[in-house]
Amino acid sequence: MSRPAAGGAAVGAPRGAAVEITSVGRVFGTGRDAVRALEDIDLTVADGEFVSLIGPSGCGKSTLLRLVADLDRPTSGQITVFGRSAEQARLAHDYGIAFQQAGLLPWRTVRGNVELPLSLHGAGRAARARRADELLAMVGLTEFADSFPDQLSGGMQQRVAIARALAEEPSLLLMDEPFGALDEMTRERLQTELVRICAETRAAVVFVTHSIPEAVYLSDRVVVMSPRPGRIQDVVTIGLQRRPGESEQLREEDAYFDAVRRVREALHAGSGVPSRGVENR
Repeated sequence: MSRPAAGGAAVGAPRGAAVEITSVGRVFGTGRDAVRALEDIDLTVADGEFVSLIGPSGCGKSTLLRLVADLDRPTSGQITVFGRSAEQARLAHDYGIAFQQAGLLPWRTVRGNVELPLSLHGAGRAARARRADELLAMVGLTEFADSFPDQLSGGMQQRVAIARALAEEPSLLLMDEPFGALDEMTRERLQTELVRICAETRAAVVFVTHSIPEAVYLSDRVVVMSPRPGRIQDVVTIGLQRRPGESEQLREEDAYFDAVRRVREALHAGSGVPSRGVENR
C-alpha cells in the first residue's frame, strides 16, 4: 500500500499542495563577495508526499529547507506552505522540524521535551500529558518518559526529537539529516519507524539527506540538486509499494535497487564523476 499522495503526484492531492516553491533563489553577501547558493528553484510537494533533497555538499539542500521553515528568507521567488506564506505557516505551527542533532533540553525529561512546544503555545497540563503519551507510544519510548536525554542512546534521542516535532500535529515535517550521525543499524531501524509514523500521521515530509539508499527507501520522489549554485537537476519518482508491516523487505526488492541506480545516475549526470552502479546485493 502506498502512502497517501504517493508516487510523485505533485498536483491533484485531496487537500492541495503542502509546499510550493516558485523561482526561488538565495544569494549570500553582496558584490564580489556574493555567493549564489540557490537559483531558479521550482518544486511542488503534495500533501502527504515524502520528498527527499539530495546533492553534493554545499548545493543548498539545507538552505532550501531553512527557507521553507522561515528560518531564512529567499533573495528572489516565493514559497507557500498550505497556501500561506512561509512566515504565516510558521506562526500557525503548520510544520514540525527535526535536525541532525536532537537538540533536547538536558534538564527536561523525555516527556518534558515532547511537551515543550505544547507548553510554549498554551496547552493545558492534561492536554499536554495526553498528547505526550500518544507520541511516546508512537515512537516506542513510553517506558522512558521520565528519563533524561543523557540516559538515552543517540537513536532514542532522535525518536524523542521526532515526537517533539509531531507534538502539534503538523501537516508537514521538515527534516535535515536527522539520522546522519547514527550507526547504520540504528539508522535503518529509525528509517522504518519514520515510514510507519508518516503512514499514521499522513504528514508531508521534506527530508534532506546525503544517502541515496536512505532517500530511495523513504521517498515518493527524490529531488536531485546540482553543485552550487543549487538548481534542481532531476526529480526521480520512486514508486515503491509500501505495505503495512513489510517496509523492511523493500531493501531486498529489485525495484529498490533499480531506484537506487536511477538516483545515482541522476546525481552523477553532468558532474563528470562516473556512476559506480548499485551496491552489492
